[in-house]
Amino acid sequence: MKIAYLGPRGTFTEVAARGLFADGELIPFRTIPTCMDAVEANEVNYAVVPIENAIEGSVNLTIDYLIHKQRLPIVGGITVAIEQHLLINPNNVGVKDIEKIVSHPHAIAQCHEFLQTQYPNAEWEYMNSTGAAAEFVKSHPELNIAAIANEGAAKAYELHVAHSNIHDFPNNRTSFVVLSKQAEKINFNGPCHTEDKTMLMVTLPSDFSGALHQVLSAFAWRKLNLTKIESRPTKTGLGNYFFIIDVEGLVDDVLIPGVVSELQALGCGVDILGSYPCFTLAKNEAKIR
Repeated sequence: MKIAYLGPRGTFTEVAARGLFADGELIPFRTIPTCMDAVEANEVNYAVVPIENAIEGSVNLTIDYLIHKQRLPIVGGITVAIEQHLLINPNNVGVKDIEKIVSHPHAIAQCHEFLQTQYPNAEWEYMNSTGAAAEFVKSHPELNIAAIANEGAAKAYELHVAHSNIHDFPNNRTSFVVLSKQAEKINFNGPCHTEDKTMLMVTLPSDFSGALHQVLSAFAWRKLNLTKIESRPTKTGLGNYFFIIDVEGLVDDVLIPGVVSELQALGCGVDILGSYPCFTLAKNEAKIR
C-alpha cells in the first residue's frame, strides 16, 4: 500500500499519514496538488493532505484543487495536535542573529505573536511545507535563518530547537483527509475514532431568493447536526459561490438522501465529497517515529 503525503520528511502531514497507515509505504510529494495527482494517476493508493487548521481555518488550496481539478472521494480524516518550534542549524551563529524565518504560510501565521515579539525585523519566506523549511535550513548552514517546524523535522534534519512551542494558541490542531480514487471503506488501525462525518458541496441557484435559508432548513427539520458551513468562490465570476457543508454522521438510507433530493428539487447542485470516519492523534502520539 502506497500513501502520498505533503513532504518532504518531517511534516505534520507525515505524522497524520503514519497515524492512519502504520504499515503503509509513505511517499513524500512537494505540493498538495501533486499528492492528489498521484492518486489519480494510480501511482499511490491514497493521499493524505491537510484541510483545516484550528487557528488559520481551511486550507484553501486543498479544497479548491479537490473541487476544481481532482474530484477524489474523501474516505477518512484525522486531527493532529500541532506544536511549532523554531529550528536552527547547529552550525549557525546563534538565535540572536536570525535574519530570516522560513516555513509554510499557515505555520508562520500560527506563530505571528512570537515572531513579532522575538524577531520583529526578521524577513519571512514561505515554503511548500514545514518539512521543506527544515530541509532548507539544513542545506544552508551559511545563512542566518531559522525554520518553523515540528520536533520530527528537527530530528530528521539534525537541527537544534532554539525555541519550543512558539504557536500563539495552545489548542492548535490541524485536520487532514484521506483521498482515494474510489469511494471505499477503510479499516484504520491505531488512532482513536472520534466521529463520523459527511461532507457535501452545495451550489445555489442564482435566481432563487432565500436559497441558503432553504438549504439549512432541509438539514434542520431532519435534526441533522451541521459541524461546518463555508463558502468558496466558484471561479466563474464575482459573487458566485458554492458551500462546503459538514454533517455529523455517515450517509444513511433516509435522512441525507432526503436532503439531497430536497435540495435538488430547489434547483441546487449537490455533491457528496465523502462520508467517512474521523480520528484523533493524541499529543503523545503525534510524533514522527
